[in-house]
Amino acid sequence: MTHRHTTSNRPSRGSAYRTERDTLGLIQVPTKALWGAQTQRAIENFPVSGRGMPARFIRALGLIKAAAADANAALGLIERPMAEAIARAALEVAEGTHDDQFPVDVFQTGSGTSSNMNANEVIARLASRTLGRAVHPNDHVNCSQSSNDVIPSAIHLAALLALRESLLPALHHLATTIERKGRSLRHVTKTGRTHLMDAMPLRFDQELSGWAQQIRHALARLQATAPRLQRLALGGTAVGTGVNAHPRFAAMACRALSRRLGVRLAPAENHFEALASQDTAAELSGQLKVTACAMMKIANDLRWMNSGPLAGLGEIELPALQPGSSIMPGKVNPVIPESVCMVAAAVIGNDAAITLAAQSGNFQLNVMLPLIADRLLDSLHLLSAGARLLADRAIAGFTVHTRAIGEKLARNPVLITAANTVIGYERGAAIAKQAYREGRPILDVAVELTGMPRGELARLLDPRALTRGGLPGRPRS
Repeated sequence: MTHRHTTSNRPSRGSAYRTERDTLGLIQVPTKALWGAQTQRAIENFPVSGRGMPARFIRALGLIKAAAADANAALGLIERPMAEAIARAALEVAEGTHDDQFPVDVFQTGSGTSSNMNANEVIARLASRTLGRAVHPNDHVNCSQSSNDVIPSAIHLAALLALRESLLPALHHLATTIERKGRSLRHVTKTGRTHLMDAMPLRFDQELSGWAQQIRHALARLQATAPRLQRLALGGTAVGTGVNAHPRFAAMACRALSRRLGVRLAPAENHFEALASQDTAAELSGQLKVTACAMMKIANDLRWMNSGPLAGLGEIELPALQPGSSIMPGKVNPVIPESVCMVAAAVIGNDAAITLAAQSGNFQLNVMLPLIADRLLDSLHLLSAGARLLADRAIAGFTVHTRAIGEKLARNPVLITAANTVIGYERGAAIAKQAYREGRPILDVAVELTGMPRGELARLLDPRALTRGGLPGRPRS
């Protein structure tokens, strides 16, 4: 995910800068900077991570400022030419034209006021150049708004767009890739495993269908959260009462955003809840964590199936993408599943941070908004990239060692389970133990110990037939 770096934006000795004034007094700002005094104070006050707010968040801020300008013009709160200049400048911000002008660190004031003012100052300066006269960052760009409703709105909008444009398509691609791979392997029967130990057989397409369903369920869960993301805090202003905002402003700004983005947006049903809590962000993060768990499960299954090639399971061979060792020649590692497991771990960690941040709503405002925005968008980005990586560089291209799978399946003593209804559990256990002990095919031992005809036992213990479930040796009704 793109971030903006802050460390190079502080004035250094000998650099050209101008003097600006805010309510706290005078401050030096780099001459070429589009931002103003309040942004500069934030740069100097928060030299924490060197990491600016995510690009998607700044995009959402720009889109909101453009929609606000449209609404303010329609309501007669800002003259049309000024509103148009503000909207043009805001859309340039949304398009990433001025990415280097957003240097405020993620770890800033908990309301995100510094980032809101960063946007207001940059847009005001750009609009002033276009208009040929002064546009004020607070009085004009921030008209009808507060940081307290703009920043929660930007979190929802940025997350909604990331979900819609990146993660949902990536997960659909992953599920489709798994399903396609499963269909191509429906003829291969393999040993099932529970507790990492040999269990009853199943087909590859059955195993992969479980993976695909996990991803399909993840898609459904994420889509179920989207309607709450579509509700924006705009109109609540400082504490939820809507002071200094026209009663129709929020609805008009949301309509302007909806027209521009092709997605239905509306004001929050309750602005006090929208400002004071981040429950929807926590809900989305929880669903992202579930998605991460599913992807880690799939990635680890691939690692186990690929293990070896001689001393492991050796069921499949993942694409060889790079040398696996700086000292062991010829070693190739499952690098894509490993990458995806780290993605999943990061998302699970992000969820812990978001959980702590989301409960930090003190009375009328949550005060960890920038952290929530940063970690939520990071999770959306990581899972989007990880899903496509897993699909295209691991699942789509792995090959199956059918001979090795068949040999292990034929020697699997657990197949005797299929004879339980004929010979009983205790007798089956004795046969399985002897087959394990002697390292012999279960069919040979079963013939010796039961006296049943070999053909009858072969039909009863046929691995392929057993993948269809039901009572072995009897037709399914």
